Amino acid sequence: MRFDVVTLFPEWVQQLEHYGVVGRALREERLELATWNPRDYGARDDGRVDDRPFGGGPGMVLQVEPLAQTLEAVEQSHGQPQQPVILLAPDGERFNQAWAASLAERGAATLVCGRYQGVDQRFIDRYVDASVSIGDFVLSGGELPAMMMIDAAARLTPGVLGDPASTAAESFTEGRLDAPYYTRPATEHVPSALLSGDHARIARWRLKQALGATWLKRPDLLDQLALDAEKQRLLAEFIHEYSPNHGKDCGDA
Repeated sequence: MRFDVVTLFPEWVQQLEHYGVVGRALREERLELATWNPRDYGARDDGRVDDRPFGGGPGMVLQVEPLAQTLEAVEQSHGQPQQPVILLAPDGERFNQAWAASLAERGAATLVCGRYQGVDQRFIDRYVDASVSIGDFVLSGGELPAMMMIDAAARLTPGVLGDPASTAAESFTEGRLDAPYYTRPATEHVPSALLSGDHARIARWRLKQALGATWLKRPDLLDQLALDAEKQRLLAEFIHEYSPNHGKDCGDA
């Protein structure tokens, strides 16, 4: 899997090479990351790649030409037309787990990090395949969102995680949250189901708690889920057992 990131701060994005599962995947060449600075491809002698917006107003706008020339350099490095061009922008489609899975399946993408007041609309109209946002707030640029997208997609790439099953039950994989987890020492209460050694009982408990956590924390997700009879029963049990005075009941499903 390969990501090409167009950014005015390539050293920032390159920090991914040094940490966590993404860094390991890059070192093992399961993942490729290349950064491209539009300042290296702009025609202006002063190295600037932005200018004031027509019509006035605050802020500066990234210009078409240096961004377009940067994309051309990316394409030439591949020897073929480049993969989808995605702009990180606050007005884009909300990034989620399905988006991460889609990127992992595609195997490559060019991420363009917006900066300043924004990007010239003519560049967006001509070159951008999709705009993506990580939330309803504004950052100084698209570098952090790009790094988050790379991390999310990399985890879904075969061979990146030590155990492929790690992502199977994670939050949002099936449109819901994950269950709570416990580990040693068992000095305080641990749900008896987790200590039973009964794999079916443990799986049932975790599913029940995952559905319950979704009901408590993200009820909007439940509206999008088609729950079969078993899941409806487990959720009903959780709701019945839940007591606001004692937090979330661990249960023994």
